[in-house]
Amino acid sequence: MKITNKTIQQTNTGFGLIEILVSILILAIGLLGLAGLQATSINQNHSAYSRSQATQLAYDLADRIRSNSTASGNYITADTSTAVATTCTAASSCTPAEMAESDLYEWNLMLTSTLPLAEADVSQISGTYTITINWDDNRDSLVDGNDPDFKVSFKL
Repeated sequence: MKITNKTIQQTNTGFGLIEILVSILILAIGLLGLAGLQATSINQNHSAYSRSQATQLAYDLADRIRSNSTASGNYITADTSTAVATTCTAASSCTPAEMAESDLYEWNLMLTSTLPLAEADVSQISGTYTITINWDDNRDSLVDGNDPDFKVSFKL
C-alpha cells in the first residue's frame, strides 16, 4: 500500500489544536495559582502592618503612662473608649488625672482611626501594667478569638 502525503495530513488533523488547548489549560491553572499567591501575600502584608501599628500604639500609651506616673492609676481601664475629651494639653496647667484622661482620649482616637474595630484595655496587677489591643484582622466585622491581639507589659 502506497501512503501519500494527503493520507498523512488527514490523520494529523486537529492534533495541534489539542496541544494548544492543553497548554492554555496549564497556563490558566498556573495564573490562578499566582493570583492566589498574590492575594495571600497582600492579606499577610496588611496583617503585618496592623500588628506593627498595634505595637507602636501600645508603646506610645506605655510612654504616656510613664511620663505621668503620678496619675498612673487613672490609666487603668477595661475599655479605653470610655475616655472623654478634655481641654487639657501639655502646655496648659492641668492635674495629672486630667492629663491621664486627655491622654486616653487622644490615644483612643489614634487607635480607632488606625486599626479596624480596635479595642484596648489597660490593667495593672502587682505593679505590672499590661496594655492589650485587639482588632479585626480577618475582616469579618467581628473581634473574636480568631483575631490577633497584642499585649505589652511593663513596670514603672
